[in-house]
Amino acid sequence: MFFDKKICSFAAGVLFGTAGIRILSSRDAKKVYTHATAATLRAKDSVMKTVNTVKENCEDIYAEAKLINAKREEKVAEEIIEDTSVETEMQTVATAEA
Repeated sequence: MFFDKKICSFAAGVLFGTAGIRILSSRDAKKVYTHATAATLRAKDSVMKTVNTVKENCEDIYAEAKLINAKREEKVAEEIIEDTSVETEMQTVATAEA
């Protein structure tokens, strides 16, 4: 009896496996696979467009940040030059008074 149960289980597995292969390779299944693949490709295109937009925005932000820092460095350099010119004037006045 135990032997018969194993044989029946094996036969049922083969039957369902064969039917499953036929179902998976049917024309309708092929349509489903094709539509799913097409949807995946559309999603990929959409994601890649978004990635490119984000990348372009990041490049713009980086360029503007570099410009801001360059302007800030120029301003600091001008302040240093102004400070040294004031010190030079004060030294000239002090020497003239002495």
